[in-house]
Amino acid sequence: MSPASDADLWPAPRAREAVDLTVELPGSKSLTNRELVLAALADGPGAVRRALRSRDTELMARALTALGSTVDTTGADWTVAPGISRQPGSAVEIDCGLAGTVMRFVPPLAALRNAAVSFDGDPHARTRPMSEILAALRGLGVRFADDADRLPFTVLGSGSVAGGSVVIDASASSQFVSALLLAAPGYDAGIEVRHAGKPVPSLPHIEMTLACLRARGVEVDDSVPDRWRVLPGPVAARDVDIEPDLSNAAPFLMLALTSGGRVRVPGWPAATTQAGDALREILTAMGAQVALDADGLTVTGTGAIHGVDLDLHDVGELAPAIAALAALADSPSQLRGIAHIRGHETDRLAALATELTALGADLTEHEDGLTIRPAALHGGVFRTYADHRMAHAGVVIGSAVDGVLVEDIGTTSKTFPGFERVWDGLLAAGLETP
Repeated sequence: MSPASDADLWPAPRAREAVDLTVELPGSKSLTNRELVLAALADGPGAVRRALRSRDTELMARALTALGSTVDTTGADWTVAPGISRQPGSAVEIDCGLAGTVMRFVPPLAALRNAAVSFDGDPHARTRPMSEILAALRGLGVRFADDADRLPFTVLGSGSVAGGSVVIDASASSQFVSALLLAAPGYDAGIEVRHAGKPVPSLPHIEMTLACLRARGVEVDDSVPDRWRVLPGPVAARDVDIEPDLSNAAPFLMLALTSGGRVRVPGWPAATTQAGDALREILTAMGAQVALDADGLTVTGTGAIHGVDLDLHDVGELAPAIAALAALADSPSQLRGIAHIRGHETDRLAALATELTALGADLTEHEDGLTIRPAALHGGVFRTYADHRMAHAGVVIGSAVDGVLVEDIGTTSKTFPGFERVWDGLLAAGLETP
């Protein structure tokens, strides 16, 4: 990676006194894109209220529109007129950007379109794991223009997919399972997905997919471990309200610990399938006081940050922010079970090891995690590798350490457009720039 220019470097604000903040979160990316996919397959029009407006979700909206639906994103609530064109049509191209949900959720739908559908994305997107989902589609009879096992590739849709049973190794990403399940109601025989391999990471995301399907009347069977069955049939049209993105809360809630203050997030659901809900238990273990009531979630710092021993296998998206907070702790931390985050927007374990060490952290990188020991940190450049979760880690460190310069803070727009403006706006509530 070439050195960042001064224009790419954002001075992370330092919390010099206890904060007292209320933070409104945008909608969940994971829920927005799942509901958009199901709305495109539905038996009537519907609305996705509080949809996250970000690069990933707008790429999904454009992809579904290219396949034959009409996704109107002009209003605060997005509307979807469903339809995957089954009549012979002209070839289309799908830009996946760096969005795992687009590159994995859309190809199973593209097989239902009667045309060639080409997929490509950002340069790093071409390195992200795709072979299992593409092999599964081939096993279901879907034709491709070549034998590619990652981006770029072209689906030669025929207007229908027979469906049936497939065995995949989803140990690299739970999105392989969700992608097939979301498209399954439109397949002639539905689909049965069996996982064979190491444990599937991020299981809450599969549970989220199943909950979205059931809410639209789709028959789902997950009674056998590592096997999921979705029957063919109509997908009920409905208007849905998108929950706040709880994983995006991580850096804000961590301000309570780094400043010894208090942060509230209104609208935190009492029950949810989002992985970010694990922050309640994790931050409690790291020294915070955490309270959930009808008004939302409140996290209060106690003046101490403790190390933890955590298996983050199911909540790997939280690992970068947790690693940053652990680097500020008063005792060692062991973060385990997250080998799969090497295949995310970047190799997050290697990136965290590199960037935290550069700021003085005492850290050991393992195949599936990190050991982090207390050390005195200092300022410097924190690179993000075009990864929004790495940016979250950088701002957490910057809230407690002078002189941290976060490269490409704009990458946070993937799931939180305007993140840096919101973070900067906290200055008026007790933060100062270094």
